[in-house]
This record gives sequence, C-alpha cells and structure tokens, in this order.
Amino acid sequence: MSEGGRIPDFAAFVNDFSYSLELKRISLVGHSVGGGIALHYALMFPHKIKKLVLVGSMGLDKAIAPWVRFLCASIFRRSLGKVMLAMLSATEWLVRFSGAPFEFVNPLSWAKIDMGKNITLREGQLVSFKDRLPELNMPTLLIWGANDAIVPVNQACAAAELIPDCQLHVIEGCGHTVHKQKVCEFTQLLIRFLG
Repeated sequence: MSEGGRIPDFAAFVNDFSYSLELKRISLVGHSVGGGIALHYALMFPHKIKKLVLVGSMGLDKAIAPWVRFLCASIFRRSLGKVMLAMLSATEWLVRFSGAPFEFVNPLSWAKIDMGKNITLREGQLVSFKDRLPELNMPTLLIWGANDAIVPVNQACAAAELIPDCQLHVIEGCGHTVHKQKVCEFTQLLIRFLG
C-alpha cells in the first residue's frame, strides 16, 4: 500500500479513538472511503473486530468511476475545481429555491475532491486490498447499490467470493449512497447482521 494515501492515517485514528474509549472489540461500519478505512483497520487489527460492514466501499479493487478520477486529478482541481464547485452549488441552490422535487443525495464538496486526490490515481484507486481479502476472519457484510456509479457492484461480488465469512446484499434502484436512498432496508440489514 502506498504511503501517499490517507487511509492508514485514518485507520490509525480509529485505533487511537477506540483505545481512548477502552473498547476491546468493536463492530465497524464504513461507507465509500470510510469503508476503505474500516477494511484497512480490520486487516491491521483483526482481533479487535467483532463484525465488519462495508457499504459501497473503496479498497476492494483498483477500478473506480472515470469521472471520479477526473474530478480528483490535480489539473482539474487547479484549473476548474473551484469554478465547477461554485456552479454545482449554484445549481443546487436554484433547485431548492424553485421547490423542484429533486434532491442532491451526495453533494460534491472541496473536501471530497481533496480527499479523492489521496485515494485515486489516473489508473484507478491508489489502495487495493483485493489480495488480502481472504485474511478477513470476522463475519463481514457487504451492502451495495446495484447502480453504484462510483465503485462498481462487480467489486462487491468478487470480494464476497474471497472473504471467508461474507454476506452480500445488492439493493436494487440504488447508487452509491444506499444508506440514504433505502434507509429502512439498509437499517434492517444492519440490525439483523449486528444483532
């Protein structure tokens, strides 16, 4: 794993945080980049994890949506990033002002683009734990939107074959934010798995 990414730093933070709370074993849920952090943490400290839930998670393979790589590229961030974000913010404001029944489920922010530069390359994700997935020795649940336009659902299907004790739930009619798009179904899956 490249040291240029921030995922190891965030995983170290999770470890310090759980240690400060004197938590011996935890169940960990992570979405997108948070899933990559949870996955890295579970591989670093498997004895500390009761159960692991990855939702539209990064880190299962290298592939990622081309538009994400484009938005996170340094040339985009330097030349068009702030202008594009201002245009997106104005569009979001106009939609809300007009009262249109449209919702920005996962709005883009400068923080997301900044984090993206540390986890993506022109070729794809900077961090992939695909070769280490068989090491996960805790019960693992993968929850994915069938229409995830950021991390393809085929990564979850391939990962489910590699992780020894794994359940996969693909939710139809959902994209990358299943926890927001299908709250009840997502919550029921978590309750059953973590219960």
